[in-house]
Amino acid sequence: MPPLDLRAASFVADPYPAFAEARAEAPVQWHEELGLWLAFTHAEANAVLRDRRLGRIWSDKQPAQRFESFNLIHRNAILEMEPPDHTRLRRLITSAFARGHVERLRPWVEQLAGELADGLVERSSGAQPVDFLSGMAEELPVAVIAELLGVPAADRPLLRPWSNAIVKMYEYGRTAEVEESAERAAAEFVGYLRELAAERRRAPGEDLVSHLVSVRDVEGDRLTEDELVTTCILLLNAGHEATVNVSGNGLAALLENPDQLARLRADRTLLPTAIEELMRFDSPLQLFERTATEDVELGGITVRKGQKIAALLGSANRDPAVFPDPDALDVGRTPNAHISFGAGVHFCIGAPLARVELQATFGALLDRTSRLELGGRPERRPEFVIRGLRTLPVVLGA
Repeated sequence: MPPLDLRAASFVADPYPAFAEARAEAPVQWHEELGLWLAFTHAEANAVLRDRRLGRIWSDKQPAQRFESFNLIHRNAILEMEPPDHTRLRRLITSAFARGHVERLRPWVEQLAGELADGLVERSSGAQPVDFLSGMAEELPVAVIAELLGVPAADRPLLRPWSNAIVKMYEYGRTAEVEESAERAAAEFVGYLRELAAERRRAPGEDLVSHLVSVRDVEGDRLTEDELVTTCILLLNAGHEATVNVSGNGLAALLENPDQLARLRADRTLLPTAIEELMRFDSPLQLFERTATEDVELGGITVRKGQKIAALLGSANRDPAVFPDPDALDVGRTPNAHISFGAGVHFCIGAPLARVELQATFGALLDRTSRLELGGRPERRPEFVIRGLRTLPVVLGA
């Protein structure tokens, strides 16, 4: 079969038919243009995420002097580390997270979601299309991460533009302009967080940055400043990008499947399973790379030491071997073994917070509307790896 063209507009719009065709051909295939193996099935993608011989091994972007800040925030990131460095860093971050931050924020998140939903309803008044992405999906996760970290309200508008610029570096076929924008954003973000960390050392609060500054493990170890800064950037980039895109992709899926939206309205106890299904149905992260530290047999092929292999999360989440009728949206689907949060040692540390945000978002929309429908054609972002919408016009009636 012809290789996947990850930049084709038709593929970006809907990659799932191409994934289905590829899965039927072979579970793991070589992609010449990308120079790596792709794992299409749930079994093989899950194995890629869990096999300790397939590691996250960071190599600085070259030339190094051009990407000084971008390299810094990845070289010190838990997502780019393997044990024992990963074990030490995750232990420290988990210890800071364990101080009740998610539950502390839950009432505030639910209140904010309600206020944002009220604003959408008021502006729409049951007739006027309003953009769900800019009006709610983008607002809530950034505000939540900023509140978690203790970023002052006046500085919060800085965060999403920095994050947007940085994550575009994860796409294929980048332009020089995209790379320069990412490096500039990384440098500004690093500088800002160094100042915020210094302030929290002088005057600690109950926010996560204060706890990351002070946390020590049982051996007395603590985060370096570069690790602390990098952890905060990772929490924002990974945390809010995924939540924004699950919100947008998920609402679009519900609006295109009104029977499932009606089912969810009729039985609100389905909300937790519905969130998991929305994450499975249209994954916010489509591809996650690993590098072989030794020869690894997988899916009938050998990944040689030093070669890269990527788990195609969106393809794995539509594998009929695991999910009956995988192309159907089913808000009551259980069990649901999606791998949108990853698996193994790199399982998303912010998953509990993401679930709180998503349940608050969709719960608020259901609580405050009797009418919720598309108000125009959604516009998709042109990138493949980070899959999301640019706009989602909706009409809401109270």
